[in-house]
Amino acid sequence: MAYRVELSPEADAEIEAAYRWVFDRSSRGANRWYNGLMVALGSLDRRPRRCPLAPETQAFDEEIRQLLYGRRQHRCRILFTICKQTVRVLHVRHDARRHLTAESDEFQADP
Repeated sequence: MAYRVELSPEADAEIEAAYRWVFDRSSRGANRWYNGLMVALGSLDRRPRRCPLAPETQAFDEEIRQLLYGRRQHRCRILFTICKQTVRVLHVRHDARRHLTAESDEFQADP
């Protein structure tokens, strides 16, 4: 069964900001990073429940899962929810950033 993968506006903006950050350091590296991220996001259309629950799940009413992408200091967490046949990507955050909380202005749940 295939799921539809949707990016929230926040996730889209975070991807763009991360791409620009990497691009400022290496244009080839930025393209490689972006293409790999798109493959990782695309993989969520099959078996998204293979990904573990994110630590944020404890602070919210809905199940939040995470997919890790990248290596070492360039790893990011793709935070998403699953609702029926839709995977909604909420955020794409650097792994070193603090986890989101219910009080955080950054967290946007499904509408």
